Amino acid sequence: MNETPSRNFDRRMLEALVCPLTKGRLSYDAQAQELVSKAAHLAFPIRNGIPIMLVDEAREVD
Repeated sequence: MNETPSRNFDRRMLEALVCPLTKGRLSYDAQAQELVSKAAHLAFPIRNGIPIMLVDEAREVD
């Protein structure tokens, strides 16, 4: 497999995951390797293919 481990996020996971703060939908930013909650204005990192769904680990976005 030629992909780096951080690029192995399964997009089907988006159907099961929600924002831990708002319980709303998330969008996937492949370039930044983040799951974005537009409602909460937070981006949750994906590390080694694993979404880190902790508000303390998220960064604020516009």
